[in-house]
Amino acid sequence: MTYPIIEIATLLDSALSFLQWPAMAVTLLSTWLVASVSETKRAWGFWSFILSNFLWILWAWHIQSYALIFMQIGLFLLNVRGLSKNTINAEK
Repeated sequence: MTYPIIEIATLLDSALSFLQWPAMAVTLLSTWLVASVSETKRAWGFWSFILSNFLWILWAWHIQSYALIFMQIGLFLLNVRGLSKNTINAEK
């Protein structure tokens, strides 16, 4: 007999383990968008990078990779900086 709590925990573990794949896909899409000439596409790129940082942090927490968490926090701050610089340049 299996208990529902164990099944939920197993399902959650599987979902968190799978999270690395959408995180990777969002990161690649973000890189493509940030390299664009269009300010709008670059802004979307920085926002999607921020989403990927969040996804990577969730996955890293799941596997207890604290160095990856700190790296993603640093990249998050750089993405916020890039987003603000892109917005300032778009207003000029």
